[in-house]
Amino acid sequence: MTDVEPLGGPGGYEDLVMCDALTLSGLIKTREVSCVDVMTAYLDHIERHNRSVNAIVALRDRDELLAEARERDHQLADGHYLGWMHGFPHAVKDLSAAKGLPFTSGSPIFADRIADADDLFVARIKAAGAIVIGKTNTPEFGLGSQTYNPVYGTTATPYDTSRTAGGSSGGAAAALALRMVPVADGSDYMGSLRNPPAFNNVVGFRPSWGRIPEAGFIAQGAVVGPIGRSVADVAQLLSTMAGPDAGAPLGIDEDPEVFTRNLERDFHGTRIAWVGDWDGYLATEPGVLELCESSFDAFRNIGCRIEAALPDYKPEDIWQLFLRWRWWAQLGLVDLYDDPQTREQMKPEFVWEMEHGIALSALDVTKAAAARNDWQAALTKMFETYDYILAPSAQVFPFDKSTHWPTEIDGRPMDTYHRWMETVAPWTMTSLPVAAMPVGFDDRGLPMGIQIIGRHGADRAVLQLAHAYEQKTKWTQRVLPPALLPS
Repeated sequence: MTDVEPLGGPGGYEDLVMCDALTLSGLIKTREVSCVDVMTAYLDHIERHNRSVNAIVALRDRDELLAEARERDHQLADGHYLGWMHGFPHAVKDLSAAKGLPFTSGSPIFADRIADADDLFVARIKAAGAIVIGKTNTPEFGLGSQTYNPVYGTTATPYDTSRTAGGSSGGAAAALALRMVPVADGSDYMGSLRNPPAFNNVVGFRPSWGRIPEAGFIAQGAVVGPIGRSVADVAQLLSTMAGPDAGAPLGIDEDPEVFTRNLERDFHGTRIAWVGDWDGYLATEPGVLELCESSFDAFRNIGCRIEAALPDYKPEDIWQLFLRWRWWAQLGLVDLYDDPQTREQMKPEFVWEMEHGIALSALDVTKAAAARNDWQAALTKMFETYDYILAPSAQVFPFDKSTHWPTEIDGRPMDTYHRWMETVAPWTMTSLPVAAMPVGFDDRGLPMGIQIIGRHGADRAVLQLAHAYEQKTKWTQRVLPPALLPS
């Protein structure tokens, strides 16, 4: 790990891939660089670096992608500018559908599936001018914060390629860290937009439920959201992915243009609660809490007050609520479990989720819904005193990528495949906006992150605090993966 000054300017492929997304967008719009130059730079960079981390999968044919980039240049020459992502290479997380591309969800059951349409947010990204070059890797059905599957293999963090990139947006975060895409999309139920940014020293954002439209009448835990190398890039991508849609009756009806505005704001007098390990309830690897707490000075430097404080709700009750709600959510795929041929291809963790979900009664779900309301009320009460909440993004540092999941933390056994990520579960269950920000590195050069949690619907306010913190720390810009350092 070495602090470096980032490269900049269109002086070569290294410079192009090192540009932040908004700078690159400006260079393309003013035709200082061509879309063909950008595509060539990124494809060359992917060819050089992807094999070390296995982040981008199902990469499309180079000639086809360059032909699409030439078409973007012709459009610009004719005065037809599609949007801020005009000519951007973009890889879609393999839990989402991009028309004509593999859509495996990391499962051998769907190893040959090709998407016949775009998911809504993918269509919006394309409409903004992006060229989809392939997919980013994910664990099977997104289950587990470790990105490995029998279709595409395992994804590593570029900060130590023997270790996991996290999950389930591990491919997206590792691709960003290695500068193989300008921005990325991800999704999050149990920290998948929070754990991978922590393990890859990038920025993630879990939006309020409904900010990016989801079909249906039940606010489940899963959301899609943006990942980037800066908060400004993340906010810009959110503006593209977000916005109301007629097919999402519970969506937030607010113009997403708000996320394109300046993020500067005065934070003097802002009160922040630090929940840490919930007074020892959460097991944490030595060094995690200390590194997260080292971020406090940056928050204080922008005028915030940080106090240790906990909501008036038992964390063990939140965990039981989370388990039941997630079991219920997985039952949308119960037909795969019911078929013996597909069930035998499922990872054990998926079978575990299904069997617990099937055992739920209507009364169990009703009680879980009531408990979720009670937990929401407790947090609402806490936000009467505090403006934001801080929590670790993970309870462990990136671990060996051959390990399916940590079975213990600091001598304390983990009783499920995801118990080691319990730090993210409380905020999922209230569908609050959360920014995942880097906090630095341990003495092994392994990265860690922190969650900035805000009130429901206060997505821009969370991004503003994240931006102010970023200006004081600049971890993503300062500390590059070893493979990108001058030899």
